Amino acid sequence: MTTTALLKLLSWLSPVFPVGGFAYSAGLEQAVQAGHVHDRSSLEDWVIVQITQGTLWNDAVILVEAHRSAGDAQAIKETSSLCMALCVGQERLDETLNQGTSFIEAVTPWVTRSVMPGRNTPLPVAVGVAAGCEQIDPRMTASAYLHAFASNQLQCAIRLSVTGQQGAAHVLAGLEPVIERTAERAALSTLQDLGGAAFIADIAAMNHETLEPRLFLS
Repeated sequence: MTTTALLKLLSWLSPVFPVGGFAYSAGLEQAVQAGHVHDRSSLEDWVIVQITQGTLWNDAVILVEAHRSAGDAQAIKETSSLCMALCVGQERLDETLNQGTSFIEAVTPWVTRSVMPGRNTPLPVAVGVAAGCEQIDPRMTASAYLHAFASNQLQCAIRLSVTGQQGAAHVLAGLEPVIERTAERAALSTLQDLGGAAFIADIAAMNHETLEPRLFLS
């Protein structure tokens, strides 16, 4: 893992990278409204389940598969279709497609546009292809992707008044070993390892479609 590769990941998955991640809560807003997430402990549990058993585990597996398939347009198309089929609701689909499209447009200073897939590509596929083309270690890519998700969830939690910045920092520190273990597992995974058991999180993501008023698009 070179410094150059690390800096690329830090740039691509930075909160300021123009993919619009700040607009999405991945169902967390609904979970707060329903009382599932109400303090620092429940917030940490929520994020851990998402990463180890929920949508983000599948995202990590998809990312690694896309990394392996970088340069194979047909394989990337099939992986993208599978990723979209795994979305539990319209908001989840919009979230991953909108951010994926924005990522593809924003990453062009680093990765030649011709080697990237087309618009409406899910975010984990887009990130996996970019990292594969740049020969960035898949385990480190998955780690950075999961860390970016966790950071975004904590930013959402701050805006939803679940925790303050100090509490969010404590949660983020506690998540580091979880992210590391999950990324290592994902790096050795195949599509046969897809699957989840985060039903409350999935239901929250679907129920958010009718939540009013709301701060986030998902």
